[in-house]
Amino acid sequence: MLRILGVMMYHMRRKEYEITDIDMMKNVLASTKYVTIALCMDNEPYLVTLSHGYDAERNCIYFHCAREGKKIDYVRANNKVWGQAMIDDGFTEECNQPYTSVQFLGKVTFLETVDEKLQGLTCMIRQLNKKPEKAIADLKPEHLKKLMMGRIDIECLSGKQYKAK
Repeated sequence: MLRILGVMMYHMRRKEYEITDIDMMKNVLASTKYVTIALCMDNEPYLVTLSHGYDAERNCIYFHCAREGKKIDYVRANNKVWGQAMIDDGFTEECNQPYTSVQFLGKVTFLETVDEKLQGLTCMIRQLNKKPEKAIADLKPEHLKKLMMGRIDIECLSGKQYKAK
C-alpha cells in the first residue's frame, strides 16, 4: 500500500490488467458518456451516475445538475469524490467479459461565472452530441446564468483492462 495525496492506494492484484498509459486512461474518460461517482456525508455513502464532458487539458470532468437535492447536499458537505468510467465490451462466446475501467480521485467545485459554465457545457456537448456545433451556437448567456454546473478536478487516475484471449 502507498499513499497518494493522503489516500490509501492498494497495489493492483492482477498487474497484467493494469493500465499505466495516462493517455489511454484519459481517452476512456473522453470517450464514455457516463461516470459514476461515490460521495460521502456523515459516514453515509451515496453513489450517482452523471453524464459528463472530460477536458484533457485541465484534467477535469464537467457535469450539470439541479440546484438542490441529495447530490448537492453531499458535495457541499464533502467535495472529495471517487469515480469510475467504464467501457464494457460484452460477453464473449467463452463467457469472458472484456472491459476497460478508469478510476479517479478528485474534488468538486461548483462553477460561478457564465464563462466557466460555457466552457464546461461546451466540453459536455462536444463529448455527448453527434452534431455539437449547432447546440453550442444555441447556448444563451441567460440560460447559462441559471445553470448549475460542477467540475471535478482529477488528482489521480488508475486503470484496468481485460481483453479476452
